[in-house]
Amino acid sequence: MRYKELGKTGMNVSVATVGTWAIGGAGWGAVDRQDSIAAIRSMLDHGVNFIDTAPIYGCGYAEEVVAEAIKGYDREKLYIATKAGLVWGEGAPKDGRDISGKSIRKEIDQSLRRLQVDYIDLYLVHKPDFLGTPAEDTMSAMMEIKASGKVKHIGVSNYDVARIKEAQQFGDVEVVQPPFSMIDRNEIDVLQYAKDNDIGVMTYGSLGAGMLTGTIRSIPNWDPRDMRFVFYDYFKEPKFSKAQVLLKTLDAIAEKRGVPVAQVAINWSTQNPLVDTALLGVRNPHEAEENCAATSWELTQEEIDLLNAAIAEYEK
Repeated sequence: MRYKELGKTGMNVSVATVGTWAIGGAGWGAVDRQDSIAAIRSMLDHGVNFIDTAPIYGCGYAEEVVAEAIKGYDREKLYIATKAGLVWGEGAPKDGRDISGKSIRKEIDQSLRRLQVDYIDLYLVHKPDFLGTPAEDTMSAMMEIKASGKVKHIGVSNYDVARIKEAQQFGDVEVVQPPFSMIDRNEIDVLQYAKDNDIGVMTYGSLGAGMLTGTIRSIPNWDPRDMRFVFYDYFKEPKFSKAQVLLKTLDAIAEKRGVPVAQVAINWSTQNPLVDTALLGVRNPHEAEENCAATSWELTQEEIDLLNAAIAEYEK
């Protein structure tokens, strides 16, 4: 496993982070609890030291699964990230977004209870709410929670550069979490701003919700409410066909290397100097082992250049 410093946090994190959105189950099809626990443990056993989760992943379910998965591991050697700002139940906004200080102060205690930990290493604002909640209200609560010792570091997820700058006026933005992969480089300016300002970068969507594993070669017959259809646009035309062309370059490198296609995509992300760690969603130990194996080798510059040329064609 390779490791990188996460901005100025002092956290030396594995370049692969356990992603738990799919483990939450909601909108991702059937998920087996024991497989999920085994998958997380397999990642940890292969050198991963960072787990990312959120209350909204299965309405608390993913955090509870993480709590069970880390039992028996040395807490001081693990980094756990969770989030605030997406809520559910009676009184929740229609779109589920609430980044008010009042909500954040309530959410942190709920997450600590579900995760069964005394502190959280990284606490992120999950998304802006677009309702006009003042950045000062949001960030004051985040700073208050940090000062209390309930969390060690704070940051934001899904914020554009303008919102990051606004948040910085009222508190620390130590880490950002934008989407980033071969088929989604829309937030590259966020990654660059973060690196220019010593802000840690953890990216999600690293395998394109499965597209970059090479296992999806025709438009899936998923439930229309499946999060992969709802959240991502590359499972629809014309991007789907363009992604299939891009996959041919990954196929060629994977075949030459004798590795799964997913490992090519993982290394492309984790070798990028703008990325400190990339979230990898896993549902079973086999996926965990295959993903972690990617860190045992690296792409050559020639291979990276071939991939970047194919990505440029995809983006035309």
